Formats: sequence, C-alpha cells, structure tokens
Amino acid sequence: MQDLPKNKKIILFDGVCNLCNSAVQFIIKNDKKDIYRFAALQSDLGKEICNYIGIDQNKIDSIILYNPGVAYYYKSSAVLEISKDLGGIYSLLTIFKILPEKLRNYTYDYIAKNRYKWYGKKESCMITTPELKAKFIS
Repeated sequence: MQDLPKNKKIILFDGVCNLCNSAVQFIIKNDKKDIYRFAALQSDLGKEICNYIGIDQNKIDSIILYNPGVAYYYKSSAVLEISKDLGGIYSLLTIFKILPEKLRNYTYDYIAKNRYKWYGKKESCMITTPELKAKFIS
C-alpha cells in the first residue's frame, strides 16, 4: 500500500465486465487533469485496498473510488465523485446528489446486477496498450 501513486485517486473496477471496461476507457479519455489510476477488483492490489478500507469483496458488486488517506466511495457516490472530478458537462451529474443515496444505489444495483447480461463479460481482465499502461497500477 505504500507504493500507491502520490496525489492520485484510485478507481477499482470489475476487470471482466464490458460495461466497466468501457467506463474506464471513457474516464481515461476525459481525465484531462490526470487524477486517476486504475486497478481491477480481482487484482492483488484491488483485494489489498478492499481489505484495507474494510470492504468485503464477496459482498460488493461495485466500482470503488479510493482517495488514499482521505476517503472512499462506492456505487452511485463513486460515479458522482468521478463525474465531479472530470469537470465540464460531466460535473452536472452531481445534481443527482439531491436524490437519497438509497434511491441512487437502487438504480446502480439494478444496472450492476444486469451488466453481464446486457453488456457481456470477458474471460479475463482487460489488456492495456503500452500508452495506457501508466494509468494502471498493480
């Protein structure tokens, strides 16, 4: 955990989920301030971070945004925090914070529960190109 990049937020994602991989690609493309680094939930580092912040991986089916030494967010709260950091038109999504978290997470959970059926699943975690490799930590 000491080797985590300084001043970077870490997004833990389902490495075999097509929807999640598309979301990661979208975030990388729009992360103009170079805020984020990425790790699959299935990776050793993903598991280590989950253990460190006290999240049982067997009970979580979500994206996790970890800001080392500050906070962590998951489900809809992670999505809204990421959209805020991306800025521009994406920051308008933070208006959904007016909705109760329970309602936001109900919608998030519905999508998460059906994501493999709707978007498919890979046999293994995504392979990064040499240009993107610096964005991923392990």
